Amino acid sequence: MEEKQRIIELRQMLHEHNRRYYVLNQPSISDYDFDQLMRELQDLEARHPEMADPNSPTQRVGSDINQEFRQVEHRYPMLSLGNTYSQAEVADWYESVSKGLAGEEFEVCCELKYDGLSISLVYEDGRLVRAVTRGDGIRGDDVTANVKTIRSIPLVTSPTPSKGGEQYPQPPRSFEIRGEILMPWKEFERLNAEREAAEEQLFANPRNAASGTLKSQKSDVVARRRLDAYLYYLLGEQLPCDGHYENLQAARQWGFKISEGMRKVNTLQQIMDFIGYWDTERKNLPVATDGIVLKVNSLRQQRALGSTAKSPRWAIAYKFKAERACTRLNEVTFQVGRTGAVTPVANMEPVQLAGTTVRRATLNNEDFIRSFDLHIGDYVYVEKGGEIIPKIVGVDLEQRPIVAQPVRFITHCPECGARLVRYEGEAVHYCPNETGCPPQIKGRIEHFISRRAMNIDSLGPETVDDFYRIGLIHNVADLYDIDVQQINGDGSREKSAQRIVNGIEASKRVPFERVVFALGIRFVGETSAKLLARHFKTMDALMNASLADLQEVEGIGEVMAKSIVGFFHNEANLEIVHRLRQYGLQMALTEEQLSTSSDKLAGKSIVISGVFAHHCRDEYKALIEQHGGKNVGSISGKTSFILAGDNMGPSKLQKAEKLGIPIMSEDDFLQLIS
Repeated sequence: MEEKQRIIELRQMLHEHNRRYYVLNQPSISDYDFDQLMRELQDLEARHPEMADPNSPTQRVGSDINQEFRQVEHRYPMLSLGNTYSQAEVADWYESVSKGLAGEEFEVCCELKYDGLSISLVYEDGRLVRAVTRGDGIRGDDVTANVKTIRSIPLVTSPTPSKGGEQYPQPPRSFEIRGEILMPWKEFERLNAEREAAEEQLFANPRNAASGTLKSQKSDVVARRRLDAYLYYLLGEQLPCDGHYENLQAARQWGFKISEGMRKVNTLQQIMDFIGYWDTERKNLPVATDGIVLKVNSLRQQRALGSTAKSPRWAIAYKFKAERACTRLNEVTFQVGRTGAVTPVANMEPVQLAGTTVRRATLNNEDFIRSFDLHIGDYVYVEKGGEIIPKIVGVDLEQRPIVAQPVRFITHCPECGARLVRYEGEAVHYCPNETGCPPQIKGRIEHFISRRAMNIDSLGPETVDDFYRIGLIHNVADLYDIDVQQINGDGSREKSAQRIVNGIEASKRVPFERVVFALGIRFVGETSAKLLARHFKTMDALMNASLADLQEVEGIGEVMAKSIVGFFHNEANLEIVHRLRQYGLQMALTEEQLSTSSDKLAGKSIVISGVFAHHCRDEYKALIEQHGGKNVGSISGKTSFILAGDNMGPSKLQKAEKLGIPIMSEDDFLQLIS
């Protein structure tokens, strides 16, 4: 009984120490002492499995078990905010709020806009029960196991202390709190340094790194990457206050990490002062921010103002302009991608920009270089609009050295020496040596195994590079020759080796249209591959298609058609396709696909808008393609009709009425294609 009581005490102590360290930044014990308490708890829990608790502090390390994310519907839709880069539009929003409230006085809560991944956390009886991503705003991915590894998110709420005789409100029995999952700059730099050392692809920015990490199939990976979280909105039936700001101050006492960069104001000038202050000061923050969020503070007034189909009227996001710096161009190097595209990269004197040290910037292509008349030694202006490889936006000609030499685009591939080609109408130079250029070979294999292609998730870029380096694979077909003994090494990796072989075997069931995409034919993307597969129906028909046959397919132009013909006239590619066929990959549409497809929507361009009851948007997009239609994102005179669910955007509705575009309900659409 004493050990069980000690387990309860240790859990309470460690939850509090976690809060002090990760939320309050006020640790009260050393790391060593914390680790000793954690080890004691782990030992006691091992002796008492009947005391297992998914919210124990020991569960923060995560698991290496693969998991599939299930979709969960949000109790309250997660709407996105309207964005502006203009302070004049902020003033317009302020005026519209005043009009919407019929002149009633209101307060505005000013907050920092963190650049991460939106998350919804649901607590029942003081315990975290569910964490869900934004998704499409209606439903998102259940990532609870991964979120539990983030130390700044409490697994259980803390009892609220009294302060000077004042008792803070207690948390409701059931509530939801929303926020942003982030990767701090320090962790982002550390992670990318590790990936660079391992010759892995770098994450573009902390937001992408946080998103990719949270969607990892293994929660122990999430734990190692040390994500952080700031919470910014409380929802529920029995919230302590009518004030949004006041609710967040209460949540701070319950153990949640709430930004110190919040201010409640009463005037437009105070809003502008807040924006001006943080436009500079944000550069000193430990995490990425990209703007300011303004919210009407009163929940009653928020309800009165309401929302459009996409965003609330009571809030707006002001986005900061991209940061700019000036530094010296030292050298231009050239990189070769999986399609053979050659990209010039500027190597510069290191400069601080948006929280990171920038040494490189993309130069896009030869025309881009010429447009700036770039010389080695130039002082260039660099902007970072959210990418780790920023871009050059200007040159300070007054600082150009007299002896500076203009940048010359290379004529031969830096990897294999083949003479580069530039196709008519293209701005990019390509290495034509598809079957002998190492970056292209490895890039095509990485593309082949990717999730949207053959989905061999047991393999990764580093494994592909290793297999290629030791001569185990030279093209995508070689993957299907791999057996466990070849990759088991000294015998200690049998489990992972078997998983790789199983993943490769499972890919043989991937549908034909994704096999077409996986081949990596230059210019053929995911949508084009679907169109080709559904038009030609078999690999043989596609391989034998003439230039004219290919251009009969809507969306396939001359450049893509020439690329497809050229691909299937290459003996090495034909040999690969022949081997893939022998290994059992899908080389035709199935009988089921043929029986359920039609041309009922042939020639029709369809816009999807609103929220649907029977299928999600992606399913409707697939149905449109399955029946010969084309998905388009915006309304124009060429739009055939709009597939409309509930809460269709008012601007789309207005434009449709103006252009006379028919609007079709979900049920009518399903009847049309039935």
